[in-house]
Amino acid sequence: MIQSEAVVRAGWLVLTAALFLAGCISDDVGPSPAELKARWDAQNVAPVNYKNDLVAFLRTYLNQPVGVRNAQASQPLLKQVGQGDRFIVCIRYRERKADSSYAPAKDGAATFVSGRLDRFLDVPREVAALCKDVPLEPFPELEKLTR
Repeated sequence: MIQSEAVVRAGWLVLTAALFLAGCISDDVGPSPAELKARWDAQNVAPVNYKNDLVAFLRTYLNQPVGVRNAQASQPLLKQVGQGDRFIVCIRYRERKADSSYAPAKDGAATFVSGRLDRFLDVPREVAALCKDVPLEPFPELEKLTR
């Protein structure tokens, strides 16, 4: 009787190990490059409230959010960012310094995913590459910014 219990336990152990290993082995190695591109492209939804998103973000980003001058922004446009195209908005503004003088104009670029602000780029070289020859329009909403 003891020997048959040992055989049954050993059988269960072998069956459990086999099931465990079967669960670890899979033919699926992940999404194909075409599936990854389709997922990326599906997130390219034009931002509708992009100015509101930018104002809300810049309120916390800027050292002195009150008194911004010469604010300009582009319309959302598709540009190559990362793995593919993303909607971006280029901006330029002059921020008030602590001594009430104004800093030189700063440029930035916001990327949008699924119609919402995703990242803000402020590295001059990256922004220059993305925003070269992009027409800017007045952005009075940023100039009216309060704390």
